[in-house]
Amino acid sequence: MQQTPNQEYGASEIQVLEGLEAVRKRPGMYIGSTGPKGLHHLVYEIVDNAIDEALAGVCDRIEVEILPDDVIRVLDNGRGIPTGIHPKEGISAATVAYTILHAGGKFGGGGYKMAGGLHGVGASVVNALSVWLKLTSCDGSEIHYQEFVRGHYDEEMKVIGQTDQTGTEVIFKPDGEIFEDTHFDYETLETRLREQAFLNAGLCIILRDSRDPENIREDNMYYEGGIRSFVEHIHARKKVDVIHPDVIYLSRVEENRTAEIALQYNSDFNELVLSFANNIHTVEGGFHEVGFKTALTRVINDYGRKYGLLKENDENLKGEDVREGLTAIVSVKLSECEFEGQTKSKLGNVEARPLVEGLVNEQLTNYLEENKTVARAIFDKAVMAQRARNAAKKARELTRRKSVLETAALPGKLADCTERDPALTEIYIVEGDSAGGSAKNGRDRRYQAILPLWGKMLNVEKSRLDKVYSNEKLMPVVTALGTGIGEDFDISKLRYGKVVIMADADVDGAHIRTLLLTFFFRFMRPLVDEGHIYIAQPPLFKLSRGKQIRYAYSDEERDKYIAELSGEGNGKVEIQRYKGLGEMDPEQLWETTMNQENRTMIKVKLEDAARADAIFTILMGDKVQPRKEFIEENARYVSNLDI
Repeated sequence: MQQTPNQEYGASEIQVLEGLEAVRKRPGMYIGSTGPKGLHHLVYEIVDNAIDEALAGVCDRIEVEILPDDVIRVLDNGRGIPTGIHPKEGISAATVAYTILHAGGKFGGGGYKMAGGLHGVGASVVNALSVWLKLTSCDGSEIHYQEFVRGHYDEEMKVIGQTDQTGTEVIFKPDGEIFEDTHFDYETLETRLREQAFLNAGLCIILRDSRDPENIREDNMYYEGGIRSFVEHIHARKKVDVIHPDVIYLSRVEENRTAEIALQYNSDFNELVLSFANNIHTVEGGFHEVGFKTALTRVINDYGRKYGLLKENDENLKGEDVREGLTAIVSVKLSECEFEGQTKSKLGNVEARPLVEGLVNEQLTNYLEENKTVARAIFDKAVMAQRARNAAKKARELTRRKSVLETAALPGKLADCTERDPALTEIYIVEGDSAGGSAKNGRDRRYQAILPLWGKMLNVEKSRLDKVYSNEKLMPVVTALGTGIGEDFDISKLRYGKVVIMADADVDGAHIRTLLLTFFFRFMRPLVDEGHIYIAQPPLFKLSRGKQIRYAYSDEERDKYIAELSGEGNGKVEIQRYKGLGEMDPEQLWETTMNQENRTMIKVKLEDAARADAIFTILMGDKVQPRKEFIEENARYVSNLDI
């Protein structure tokens, strides 16, 4: 906590919009879900309030601690939430903020010029969804304290001591009646908090895990370089080579709004543009991201025209050309952010576009003029991407002509289903003809389609789009799904609502799954974003004793069933280890892996695009050493694979 600042921030700054209602009945409306994402969102809401203090220039340190029993403690050295009597509600302003929905200091008062928690529901929602919450506010002279139980309180806020420090401490325990699981994942919190440290240069964020007193873990995140350090961190984690040594940094301050951009190109084929508004990750972009992409394309083309790198009759480079191999962070801070929905995934402020466009047009142009070697390296990479795009276009047209000439547009090995409504259908992409045969014979033909794959699949991490069009293993997948890829991708044409990867439970099967996931992530990303990709979970063991049969999906389940069967009648428990899907007959495959009433499937979700991008690059990229290190670090999480 720090000394009392002079900024005016009192009870009158807390404005009430409406009462707190139905949060516990419909938590998904406020935090997205009651699964892990919603659970961790509680922490983000409280931390965002502390971040807003940093935006106001009155906080430079935030501590987040996971205490035993998955209790969360968040401490900042900001001004301390106001505790004076609210003029309208007649109770402490802090109590108002923590018990009334849409009450906060971010609705046009003088408390904050910029804030991420615009909707003002964070504190009250966290309170409502916690078994208990303890709030402490230090205002430079007194320590104020109040306790809540599931959003309600018996005692008013009271003074419990004296202090010359300022800040707010919130300790809460998520409610197990609301959440599916109240266990916090350290890595998930670390990723988000590190992101915030990058976005706020000079802010120190400490994350500590004290659940195991014998093994306390702590990360101290502090970056003077801000978003420049963010780009460097991404490239270091991906372990890719950069094509120019320094991160390009652009920034502009205009009254109550700022914009800053950090960008650097690498030797990879993939782009990663992460945009933020008032420290909130705008996953779906918005006008600030549109402004950046538009201006970047214009600046690179103008440079090419000015220096004769693009001739009079040459076509302009497209946006996808100039962004190949680009890693960029776009961050704007506005006095009034207009987000789409409570999840704040897209920025709707129109004025953000000219702010960012003007910054890129002016400062990036000047940078390229002054750094011609860097400019030429970037331009040459974009030209190579353009040539690959044109080659892909020709390959695509050739593929289309072949489809027209063939008697059937769908792949010959595809066993289609009779149902045509994508909401009801699913396709199993199966490794090998043998397993494909079992799947075809065991499926429900009404709504399940089977597409067998065979041979070695293309690693798209090392390939551009033109290589995909000429690959006989991947194009049947593209054709069967019906969406197209690249410029042609149209999710409305998806023929199956569920795309299920079904491979053997061994190293080769894991490799097949990774290759397919890489392909979907790089070239059919909306399938992942919108939750259409699944991974089938065939059993690992068949256990039988007489007529008693059990299927086990893990070593623990196997041991459990052995104990159960051992106590039933005479005879030895026979154990069969399935090394491949082809070892199961159609009836067994249906009953264990494809029957909707019995099966278990993993739905592939994308929680962190930057993290996923880095992992795919490490696993499937050209460099062997990073992949070896990743496998050594994560081998303890792998089980049931025949290695």
